[in-house]
Amino acid sequence: MKTDNNATLVLSSQDAQKIVAHFGLNEIMDSLIARLISTFRNFSPKQTDIPARAGFHYEKPSAGLVEWMPLHSLGQEVMIKMVGYHPTNPNGHKLPTILSTVSCYDTQTGHLSGLMDGVLLTAFRTGAASAVASRYLAHADSKVLGLIGCGAQSITQLHAISRVFGLEKVLVYDKDERAVSSFAERCAVLDLNLAVEPTDMEKVVIGSDILVTATSIDVGAGPLFDGLETKPHLHINAVGSDFPGKVEVPLSFLKNSFVCPDFLDQALIEGECQQLDKKDIDAGIVEVVRDPAAFSFVKKQRSVFDSTGWALEDYVAMELFMEHARELGLGQFIEIEHIPEDVKNPYDFMGQFSEQYY
Repeated sequence: MKTDNNATLVLSSQDAQKIVAHFGLNEIMDSLIARLISTFRNFSPKQTDIPARAGFHYEKPSAGLVEWMPLHSLGQEVMIKMVGYHPTNPNGHKLPTILSTVSCYDTQTGHLSGLMDGVLLTAFRTGAASAVASRYLAHADSKVLGLIGCGAQSITQLHAISRVFGLEKVLVYDKDERAVSSFAERCAVLDLNLAVEPTDMEKVVIGSDILVTATSIDVGAGPLFDGLETKPHLHINAVGSDFPGKVEVPLSFLKNSFVCPDFLDQALIEGECQQLDKKDIDAGIVEVVRDPAAFSFVKKQRSVFDSTGWALEDYVAMELFMEHARELGLGQFIEIEHIPEDVKNPYDFMGQFSEQYY
């Protein structure tokens, strides 16, 4: 995404919202799911360099992290997603748990060509990634979705998976009763004709065909459950594991399931895969999407999509939103970088302003 001048295309949160309002929730989600499938199918590490994310984890003033997720599309551009994760945000600061921005850079010059909100983008792409994994790994006749964790992620998870499966019921559990009681109202905008059944965690696990775990469980406090008899084809989209030592799915379930990471190097550090030896981890999502016939057997057994969040998914989502912004004429071109007329003189601007600025 290159510009013809020295300005940066900046998409605000309102711009992102206008894009979704114009095209509709379903159109945006369907497009993103389709683009992820195409991108996974055609992915080549020789053309796209994606290091594992890195950042700062801390306990004060509140437990959380700030991380960066880079991607280099060789010969084209670099994208960097910055993510802040702070579980106390909703109750303590009236902010989402995840705050994020996405920036992209022209690799010919290093110019910052684009900057946009990453909060809505992250919600969309995480749901879309689970929908893709569920499409290729979950039983084709899955009707019951289970949600452990009814925060912001639960809405886009339900939305995305409902675009792939004819769901009839969603079982929901959260230790925060307010999150449970408000869930149906928050997902009403999806206009889904299905039953929402709040229940305990055990019944969610036992009764689901597809299960999403998206919690803020503390490091060392997991797993969420253990020793439960699930449906023989249960597929889990494990979304919440994002710290070393933070896990949601029990090791016993992982060892008896087909385990599919989004990004193996990252999942081994902070995903559910950190509980396993590398030899016990199965094919990644790219391999599964590329050759679905070879993995059709998985639909009849237990499976886990270890969704740690891959920068490639963010890149696909960013491209989608930037394309729509240009189509609709949204966003502002702002000259953020200091580029003097004499590029060898950083003080070239002096004298351009009247004395009132001195």
